Amino acid sequence: MEKSLKSTAINYGIYLGIGLVIYTVLSYVIDIEFLVNFWMNLLILPIAIITIGIVSSAKAKSLLGGFMNFKQAFTAYFIPVAIGILISTTVTVILFNYIDPESAEYLKELSINKTTAFMEKMGTPQADMDNAIATMEDQETFAIGTQLRSLAQSLIFFTVIGLLVALVMKKKDPNLA
Repeated sequence: MEKSLKSTAINYGIYLGIGLVIYTVLSYVIDIEFLVNFWMNLLILPIAIITIGIVSSAKAKSLLGGFMNFKQAFTAYFIPVAIGILISTTVTVILFNYIDPESAEYLKELSINKTTAFMEKMGTPQADMDNAIATMEDQETFAIGTQLRSLAQSLIFFTVIGLLVALVMKKKDPNLA
């Protein structure tokens, strides 16, 4: 049973990775500005990632006869999330560092402009805006190191969510007690 749990989780991870890659590629082709859209990046993508993790965990529970321990529930959640984010990050690094680095610069400028407009709207003091913009200009958003740091931060965030999901999804088999 344990092998089918992991293989199912791996499959969901590949599906998630493909979905995230399709989003990135379609955004790149149709309107690259989607890649710096606040609502897409803050709400929709994390919800999609968490949903796939939950679906994977629910499928694992079903495969295990409706009962699973915390470790099984967490593993079923974490594997697809980690695989999906890793696939997406790899494609992003390749796309914006090797295939089209000019688009990376455009996205950086667009992000700076959107951040500046938001800060002005919020009444941020000019000195604070200047510091934030200088920091953004110095950062290479799509550099491998930056993307790996972002990958690690994402995994930490989704791990916390996964721990909560595992707490909810675990169910002890009363016949084994």
